[in-house]
Amino acid sequence: MSQIADFKPILDQSVGYGVVIGVGFFFALVMLCLTAVQSNFSRFTPSSSEEFTSASRSVKPGLVCCGIVSAWTWSATLLQSSTAAYTFGVSGPWWYGAGGSIQVAMFGMVAAKVKMNANGAHTFLEIVKVRFGTTAHIVFTIYAFICVLVVCGSLLVGGAATVNALTGMNLLAAYFLLPIGIAVYVVFGGLRATFICDWTHTIILFAIIYTFVFRAYGTSSEIGSVARMYELLTQAAIDVPVPGNANGSYMTMKSNQGLVFGASALLSGFAGVFCDQGYWQRAIASDPRGTTKAYMLGGLSWFAVPWAFGSCLGLSARALQSNPLFPTYPFPLSPEQTSAGLAAPAAAAVLMGKGGAVALLLVVFMAVTSAASAELIAVSSIVSYDIYRTYWNPQATGAEIVRVSHYAICAWAIWMGCWATILHTANIDLGWLYYVQGIVLSPAVIPIILTVWWSKLTRTGLLYGSIIGAILGMLAWMIGCWKINGAITIANLALPISAVCSGLTGFMFSGIITVFVSLLKPDNYDFEGTRAIAMLDSSANNDPDSDVVSGEKREKSDFEVGPTDVTQADPLCRETLQRVFRRAAWYSSAMSAIVILIVPLSMFFSHYVFSERFYTFWVACSIVWVFMSGTFSVILPLLESWREMAAILKRLGRLVTAKLYIKS
Repeated sequence: MSQIADFKPILDQSVGYGVVIGVGFFFALVMLCLTAVQSNFSRFTPSSSEEFTSASRSVKPGLVCCGIVSAWTWSATLLQSSTAAYTFGVSGPWWYGAGGSIQVAMFGMVAAKVKMNANGAHTFLEIVKVRFGTTAHIVFTIYAFICVLVVCGSLLVGGAATVNALTGMNLLAAYFLLPIGIAVYVVFGGLRATFICDWTHTIILFAIIYTFVFRAYGTSSEIGSVARMYELLTQAAIDVPVPGNANGSYMTMKSNQGLVFGASALLSGFAGVFCDQGYWQRAIASDPRGTTKAYMLGGLSWFAVPWAFGSCLGLSARALQSNPLFPTYPFPLSPEQTSAGLAAPAAAAVLMGKGGAVALLLVVFMAVTSAASAELIAVSSIVSYDIYRTYWNPQATGAEIVRVSHYAICAWAIWMGCWATILHTANIDLGWLYYVQGIVLSPAVIPIILTVWWSKLTRTGLLYGSIIGAILGMLAWMIGCWKINGAITIANLALPISAVCSGLTGFMFSGIITVFVSLLKPDNYDFEGTRAIAMLDSSANNDPDSDVVSGEKREKSDFEVGPTDVTQADPLCRETLQRVFRRAAWYSSAMSAIVILIVPLSMFFSHYVFSERFYTFWVACSIVWVFMSGTFSVILPLLESWREMAAILKRLGRLVTAKLYIKS
């Protein structure tokens, strides 16, 4: 029987409170200042409902790409990918990355269809309501809220567990304090503020990833080179071999457990992308001409985060578990500690001491805040448009929508803390939520996609597929858990094999039933109803030449003012969007083939165990890829928006000069 040691915090509680409260409110203050500058020196103001919930549909591809990377980098992305590497070896972070990146790339196709068939929509639920009526709308609203609950639970439970492990900060305090600073800037700045915040967070995210990579493979006295890492992992395979891996090695893609984890990661990824209003929000907010490009770059860039980070810290934790500096020395992490996502904190503590603990604390905090801000905007849009405007006040004005959105954000920020407390009381951790995500949401994926894609889809097919698929998925979950694991318990329900049994059943049968029932009496929908969904108001419709500061006329050259709306009746626009849809289909198909079939399965079936030379090549590829991702996510938004930033600075300078002149 393995022995268990407590995870020893290496930082004071004050550090935890300082990061959660101090850094959180510092970012909130910075975002409030930026929002004020935007409101007064650009043509966009968050007092407009279209600007608040959809950023006036004008966000450029680089910033959308950055937002995707930031919002999809949950605390689970960093912690669970490291756990997968610690548990399965090199296959774990690869499968985690594959399980989330191809869906983002595929969403580029859906995004093109949204721009083509429902450009005025604010949520995917609005499209469901217009096309299929109230019953379908209620069913998918429930799915949307379940998705937000799972995501918010993952963010807070994983993030708070890391803060607690590294600093000893009280878990309940972390649950309630983490969302507060986020809610402040989201309330005042809306969706565009979350994009700006995402960019800021992404800089910190990649800077810390680069720091850990260089430390582990270059300067650490505990590892310090790829060759030393290879040596330590070889010894770890002798001491604690991995069941189902070729030769018990951590350096092989031939991992039976890793393959099952990959299947569950794929299902969880589909559920987490296509059922999350946050992704639809970004598709709606993006400039129509760059939507698909943004999702292509987003999927490509995000893949490197779990692959590079998880491989670095997860494998380092396994290599260093016999090191006296390891937090649970002389014992490895317990199953409970592993499931809670503590492999990455353990490795960070050994590699960089207190500095590593602070760096990991900060990067997990960034992941929680950026993803949570996206969820707060998503919830506010669902509450304001799909509940308040649909069932309470159909004549709601833009100002009323913004006000209800503010209330929803504040209420949900408080509920997030309550929800995380409930999960903690029920002993549900990050690993449990990660696997269950694919179980509860998979039956909704294909029906949601077909709603904006397939003209022959019927209301009956949609409802039968999503509801019967969910029932079959739940039955497969319980029966599979009982037959395979011998008992139905909370722990057994979240094992990867249980998740695959349920998620795959729900995903496949919902799709089959939806298509089969629809084809019995197919519809011939022309999407005119969804194309008629109207915007309430739009900052893009305001006079872009009015100067809110001095009453002068703006120069057209001050802004790169192009068309921000797509006229759905324009055949050229529709033709262009159809072309980018086909391009996204080819791109996502090629990416899926490479990261799911060609690379991992060829090595799986060959039972190849990495040589030191090949492992060096593998590490080098992950480092190069993560540097390219940082370039796309951080540099591209600056290159695309330098004219707008220069114009704002120019106008701000004119105002300051005028004020100084008056005083003199």
